[in-house]
Amino acid sequence: MEERTSNSPLPDAFVDFLDANGLDPSIYSASDLTPRYIRLKPGCESQLEEIEAEMGCKVEKVFWLPGFYSLPPNVQIANSKAYREGKIYGIDAASGAAVSALNISAGDHVLDLCAAPGAKLCMILDLLGDLGTVTGVDVARHRLAACRTMVQKYELGDHCRLLVADGTTFSLFPTRNYSDSKSCESVLIGDVERFKEWRSRRTWKERKKAARDRENAHMNPGIQEPELLFYGKHAGVVGLSEDELYKTVSNSELLSCGYDKVLVDAECTHDGSIKHIQKFEHWGWKTLQRRVLDAERTDSLTVLQLKLLSNGFRLLKVGGLLVYSTCSLTIAQNEEVVAQFLKENGSAELQEISGAESWPCRSGGILKTLRFDPLTSQTSGLFVAMIRKIVT
Repeated sequence: MEERTSNSPLPDAFVDFLDANGLDPSIYSASDLTPRYIRLKPGCESQLEEIEAEMGCKVEKVFWLPGFYSLPPNVQIANSKAYREGKIYGIDAASGAAVSALNISAGDHVLDLCAAPGAKLCMILDLLGDLGTVTGVDVARHRLAACRTMVQKYELGDHCRLLVADGTTFSLFPTRNYSDSKSCESVLIGDVERFKEWRSRRTWKERKKAARDRENAHMNPGIQEPELLFYGKHAGVVGLSEDELYKTVSNSELLSCGYDKVLVDAECTHDGSIKHIQKFEHWGWKTLQRRVLDAERTDSLTVLQLKLLSNGFRLLKVGGLLVYSTCSLTIAQNEEVVAQFLKENGSAELQEISGAESWPCRSGGILKTLRFDPLTSQTSGLFVAMIRKIVT
């Protein structure tokens, strides 16, 4: 075997991992050339010159993805006035493409099954507008709390509800808007306690109940009911009782009353996120070995990914669209997961992604799937597959 040059920034074990997955190690040297991407909040286009002046650089429009702009890779946005005021947020263009593939339209009920940290959730809400609902789910409470902060900061929360739950077993169907017909001031209707409009400062009674619910979930991890972390006034929660909110429906009922669109941006090894891999230079390459290269962890991830994809599809109504994506570049976490899923689900049909012919990406290992990477796309790595639920 030819000896590797000593100035390679990547450890041998990781290069072996890339070789085994047919990946070019040079993609990790392209990060200095990969732009930083932002999405501009609709209605803020007239402020582009002001944003450019503050950033001290040209903000380039991304021709293939509406609402997206690129910046030089070293530009920081967190301290900018535009970011603090909620006019821009950082989101990679490849991630934006995954959301765009859903073709969200007004009135859709959308499920984001792995919602944290929240940039894709915000884009979904941006595209949805004033009709429909978005349900954001994540298993990590602290990460979903970051989503809550984002939707509030960008004033996008009116049609959104956020639930801490396991995405592999989540079973709540979309809620319609009850607040038009029931008073938000009423706490009790027919001796049943109902949800009023959400407020950030909860009463002592509400805080005590939430703490008790979390303690019960900790003591009984196998019996964990979703925890409602946030809901907007038009998210279909106001006016409901807890029994109505947490009512589950059968698989046959979901065929007609399930979600119109589902995004499953599954947990993965993040090896396609170049900036994420570079962090291991500071965290230590032994951490990379444990989080990315460990075969047992990778095997458990593919099992998780298939479960997330399967449950997201179960919650989809007939005719609805699901997008499965990961920021891994490996075949095992992408094509192999999708192939196994299609084998097990006769009502699932891969779809061409409308508009993708203008995207700077390449075909995946399965027809109609797509792959983004720094060399091909000047974005982070991302795999995207779109699936429709059909009548069988």
